[in-house]
Amino acid sequence: MKVLITGAKGFVGRNLVENLKNIRDGKNKTYSLNIERIFEYDIDSTVEDLENFCSEADFVFNLAGVNRPKDNSEFMAGNFGFASTLLETLKKHNNKASVMISSSIQASLIGRYTDSDYGKSKLAGEELFFEYGNENNVKVLVYRFPNLFGKWCRPNYNSAVATFCNNIANDLPIQVNDPSTELELLYIDDLVDEMMLALDNKEHHCEYDGLLPVEKQEGKYCFCPITHKETLGNIVDLLNSFKNQTTTLLMPEIPSNSFAKKLYSTYLSYLPKEKVIFPLKMNCDDRGSFTELLKTEKCGQFSVNISKPGITKGQHWHNTKWEFFIVVSGHGLIQERKIGSDEIIDFEVSGDNIQAIHMLPGYTHNIINLSETENLVTVMWANEQFDSNHPDTFFEKVE
Repeated sequence: MKVLITGAKGFVGRNLVENLKNIRDGKNKTYSLNIERIFEYDIDSTVEDLENFCSEADFVFNLAGVNRPKDNSEFMAGNFGFASTLLETLKKHNNKASVMISSSIQASLIGRYTDSDYGKSKLAGEELFFEYGNENNVKVLVYRFPNLFGKWCRPNYNSAVATFCNNIANDLPIQVNDPSTELELLYIDDLVDEMMLALDNKEHHCEYDGLLPVEKQEGKYCFCPITHKETLGNIVDLLNSFKNQTTTLLMPEIPSNSFAKKLYSTYLSYLPKEKVIFPLKMNCDDRGSFTELLKTEKCGQFSVNISKPGITKGQHWHNTKWEFFIVVSGHGLIQERKIGSDEIIDFEVSGDNIQAIHMLPGYTHNIINLSETENLVTVMWANEQFDSNHPDTFFEKVE
């Protein structure tokens, strides 16, 4: 399949192009698509490029458009005018390739969008595509996208999420007039997944009840079924918690496929170089060091312990807390003894054969570096964050 993407250097276009390349090059085998060539068309492309691409394409994604013109008249020229040129060129080459157009919910011209020049230009583009499809017996897919967000989205342009992510990541001020304002948001990866379904003739169809898409198999429009409704206040609160993570080490709860997961990924993509790396507090003494790595709200914390040659650490027990010790470098011995018992259970461990050892509640335990020359490096997980007011840690030697 040969795929043409107009607006290939824009936010959606760039994400779509790079993911199509992954399929073409065999890096992503999760889609049953055969991508032979990818035609990238953008503002710096030539008329000859468009002619060549339109003569060969098997599917067309029309993502080109104008969002923030200097003059409102540019909306119609950029959104309707180019769409006309594209369709006329396809028609000229008698190319019956399916065509997709990225429209906007503003094309509904409902409510606050009633007088939107941008919406009017997008609606004109929609009608042009529908007419083209009917007259030429061509499959047309019209998507009305809500607010988009994700990596590579341009800040301080037309995405509040991109602006918030960029500014908070770079210690710049943000302005929120009404924290209760709710946005419907579509994540770029979910959009790209839908575009892949469209290439495979498995797109989602709908009709609109006002601004609400209602899934319908024979619907006139297409839509992405996974969106998120979030308030500006919640978005900013989440972003600030992400920013603070490098100081508190506390990772907020981020459920699978949640808005928080997608927002965190987006936020990270805006970090400046100096914030990609951040220091951790090493608690050092003559025995080695102990460093907290990561804390979670519900699943405990991770740490790394470094013991110098011949050193014994630990020698304590817990009532309720439990841990995993995982030696990743060096050669050591982990010992555990049930309180009130003389029986010691031994586990000889090595970075050459990585294993996880339970530190059992009610058992005093230690870890001994058996090497005379090498440090012993142990990754540790505890089921709860350390609480200095209730440490649940009591000194007692194993032997």
